[in-house]
Amino acid sequence: MQQVFSFIAMVWGWLMDHLLYINLILSVVIVFFQRRDPKAVWTWLLVLYFVPIFGFLLYLVLCQDYHKSKMFRVKEVEDRLAHPVKEQERLIQGAMDQIAKTPWRDYESLALYNLETSGAVLTSDNSVEIFTDGEAKFSDLKEELGKAREYIHIQYYIIKNDELFQSIVPILKERAAAGVEVRVLYDGMGGRFMPARVWKDLRSCGIRVAEFFPPVLGRLQLRVNYRNHRKIVVIDGKVGYVGGFNIGREYISRDPKFGYWRDTHLKIRGSAVYSLQIRFALDWNYASGENLFRNGKYFGLGDAGAEGSAAETAAAGMTGQEAAAVRSVLDHRGVMMQIIASGPDAGNRQIRNNYIQLITRARRHIYVQTPYFIPDDAALSALKFAAESGVDVRLMIPCKPDHPFVYWATYSYMGDLLAAGAKCYTYENGFLHAKSVMADGMVSCCGTANMDIRSFELNFEVNATIYDEGVTKRLEDNFRKDLELCREVTREDYAQRNLWIRFREQCCRLLSPLL
Repeated sequence: MQQVFSFIAMVWGWLMDHLLYINLILSVVIVFFQRRDPKAVWTWLLVLYFVPIFGFLLYLVLCQDYHKSKMFRVKEVEDRLAHPVKEQERLIQGAMDQIAKTPWRDYESLALYNLETSGAVLTSDNSVEIFTDGEAKFSDLKEELGKAREYIHIQYYIIKNDELFQSIVPILKERAAAGVEVRVLYDGMGGRFMPARVWKDLRSCGIRVAEFFPPVLGRLQLRVNYRNHRKIVVIDGKVGYVGGFNIGREYISRDPKFGYWRDTHLKIRGSAVYSLQIRFALDWNYASGENLFRNGKYFGLGDAGAEGSAAETAAAGMTGQEAAAVRSVLDHRGVMMQIIASGPDAGNRQIRNNYIQLITRARRHIYVQTPYFIPDDAALSALKFAAESGVDVRLMIPCKPDHPFVYWATYSYMGDLLAAGAKCYTYENGFLHAKSVMADGMVSCCGTANMDIRSFELNFEVNATIYDEGVTKRLEDNFRKDLELCREVTREDYAQRNLWIRFREQCCRLLSPLL
C-alpha cells in the first residue's frame, strides 16, 4: 500500500512540476481541435486556469461534440427527403398567394425555413388544448391512455418513481395485457434515480423500455451535458402531448420545495400528431435499436408492407394523413402548426431561430415565459432591439431557483432587458416552468425548449410553432392572468440589489456558456 501512495505522490509531483506546459497543451486542444463559440472557449480556458487538469477532464465529459452527428437519423430515409419537402414548399407558396391579405402572410418565410432546413411539415387540420396545471394534464393523459387500442408511445426527460408514476403504471400494464403496444423512453440523466426493478417489472408485463444515453459502469454518465429534454406522448396516432411537464410529484404541485407548479403543455389532435410520432421514432430507434419506420401503421400509412415507402414518407414528414392535411392548407380548416426539433446533432439552432423570427417580426408585443433566461447574443440582441423599437416586450421568470447558478445568471440577463426598456416579472405563486414565446396574438412557439443556451445547443428539444390567432391568444390570456400573480421588477428595483447579489450574478454570468 505504501508503494501505491508513493507512486501517486510521484505522479502528482510530476504533474505539478510541469503544470504550465500541460495547461498549454490542453488549451491548444480546446482552442484548435473543436470549433466552438469563442465565449464558450474562453470560459473553458478560465476553468482550466483555475482548476488545472481536472478542468480538462470535466471538459472531456461535458463537451463531446455531436454537432455533425447523424446517429439520430435513419439512413434509408435521408436520401428520399428532398421530394416531399419540395412538394409541400410548392403547396405552401401557392397557399400564400390566396391568403396574402391575412396576418399569417408575414410568417410565410418562417414556415418555409422550418420546412427547408428540417423537413417540418405544415399541417392545418389540428385542434389544440392547453394545460397549465399538472393535475389536469395528467388526469387527461391517464384518461386517453386508458382508451388506447393500438399503441402508446411515451417519452419524458424525467420519470420518477413516485405517486404520479405509480398512478400511470397500472394503466400501462392493463393496456399491454389487452394487446396494446406500449413503449417508454426516458433520458439517462433524468431517470437516473429510478430503481432498475421498476423497469424490469414493466418489461415483464410486455412493456418496452429504452434509455437515451445510458450511463456506463453503474451511474457514470459520460454524456451528462447532452440531455434528451423532450416530452412526447403519442396514442394511436390520434392524440399527442408536448410541453414542459415531466413525470414527478413536483409537476402536480406536491413538492413543498416548489409549491404550485405552473407549466404549459399542449394536447394535439390532427396530422401534427404524426410529426410528434416521427420525432419519437427517431429517438426510440437510436436508444433501442428497433426501427419503427419499418411499420407504416405508426405514421398513418395502414400496414404499409414496403419498408422503403413507409420510411420515406414518415421521415420526410409526409405521412398519408399529413399529405392530405398539407392540401388542406388552402381551406385552413383548423390550427396550422409545425413540429420543430433541435439538438446537438443538428446543423442549425432550429428552435432558437424560430424564437428570433417571432421576436423580430413582432410589431405590437412579444411575451416570453421561461424558467431559465440565458440567451445567446443573437436572441438577446433581438429582444433588446424589439424593446428599444417600441415593441411591448415582457419577460416572466420564476421567483425562486431550482438551479441557483442558472437563476442568478438569468437575473443578470434580465437586467439587460430592463435597460432596453422591456418589462420583467417574477412569478410569485410557486415555480414557473412554462416555455412559450407569443407574438402579436398571432403566432406562438411552445414546447420543451427554454430561452437559454443549453436548450439552443446542447439539449434535444421539441416545440410546436403555431400559426393561429385563437391558440396564441389563449396562451397570451394565460400569460396576462399570470401577471396578477407576479411581481414586476423595475429598473429601480434592479439597481438597488446588494453587492452580494451583484457578485453572484457576475460569477454565474461568466459561467453561462457552460450552464
